[in-house]
Amino acid sequence: MLYRSFQDIKISALGFGAMRLPVIDGDDSKIDVESAKKMVDEAFRSGINYYDTAWGYHNGNSELVMGKALASHPRESFYLADKFPGYDLGNMTKVKEIFPEQLRKTGMEYFDFYLFHNVCEMNIDYYLDPKYGIYDYLMQMKKEGKIKHLGFSCHGEPDVLKRFLDAYGKDMEFCQLQLNYLDWTFQHGKEKVEMLREWGIPVWVMEPLRGGKLAKMPERFSGKLQAMRPDEEIPAWAFRFLMSIPEVTVILSGMSNMEQLQNNVKTFSEEKPLSSEEMAGLMEVADEMLSVRSVPCTACHYCVSHCPMELDIPRLIALFNEHNITIDGGGFDFIAPMAVGALPAEKKPSACLHCQSCEAVCPQNIGISGIMEEFAGIVG
Repeated sequence: MLYRSFQDIKISALGFGAMRLPVIDGDDSKIDVESAKKMVDEAFRSGINYYDTAWGYHNGNSELVMGKALASHPRESFYLADKFPGYDLGNMTKVKEIFPEQLRKTGMEYFDFYLFHNVCEMNIDYYLDPKYGIYDYLMQMKKEGKIKHLGFSCHGEPDVLKRFLDAYGKDMEFCQLQLNYLDWTFQHGKEKVEMLREWGIPVWVMEPLRGGKLAKMPERFSGKLQAMRPDEEIPAWAFRFLMSIPEVTVILSGMSNMEQLQNNVKTFSEEKPLSSEEMAGLMEVADEMLSVRSVPCTACHYCVSHCPMELDIPRLIALFNEHNITIDGGGFDFIAPMAVGALPAEKKPSACLHCQSCEAVCPQNIGISGIMEEFAGIVG
């Protein structure tokens, strides 16, 4: 197992994510507890020492099961991460209730790592508003030793990340990003990593395989990767990409069965960074994959200046692309509905008048009004 240095400790480069544990009869709320325990035991034997759970995973059952699975191992032998569930605005007044309940559910006296969960457009104002007391309470828990290391996860745009860092960056020890070779450009991953580098904040990675999209792909894409590294498994390319980014410390993988775990452990048993030629080839594949389901908007903003509703059309198209690419990969899209939900009604795709003034000036000849109608049917 490869390890990375974080302050004065060594963390396994592969982290065990507990969002996709084995379940019974396809019911996400019914975790196969015995299978999950066996996977955790195997992870320990393989050298994984970082485990990540959250309040909402598996309908609230992930914390309970991970607590049971970790109970048979010495507390000092692993690092456990949990998160404040800010993805639900109804929780913003409940940090003093939720945090001790998370300790109870996991059976822990403290969390090694704790995160402000899912900083994004929808909740940034709440996170930054002192009346909710989230920051003050979590800092107090850190002072009392119930949180060893405090950080945050972010699904928001770079401007949201900047706002959070400007407010709390001096106290953040790590940041968890959705990062993979598609999102390096598609979700401004490169820009976010560079911003965090300026703050001296290391990166934790979530969704390295983008919900499985990068584990299985059409032969026209996988064939190009296999031609560069015939002996490398396709999912390993996603991990090799992340291992090649110096700022990345921990790469979380939500593994659902023993085979996935063992394959990932094999990948993380040796350093095999991508060469510059391999990196360029991988980026070409990523661009091709994105082009298949993406509207070719260049964000020139000509459309915005001609829209009577002053809709941020490039941003809405980017979210439309996010939805399509996520669904195309068999994943569940929450980013687009969440981001659109944070907009006022007059700025949502449903506010489009279908006047086609934007289309008259679009250099790419995009049927914008049709896209807004389709997107409105998806996200409201």
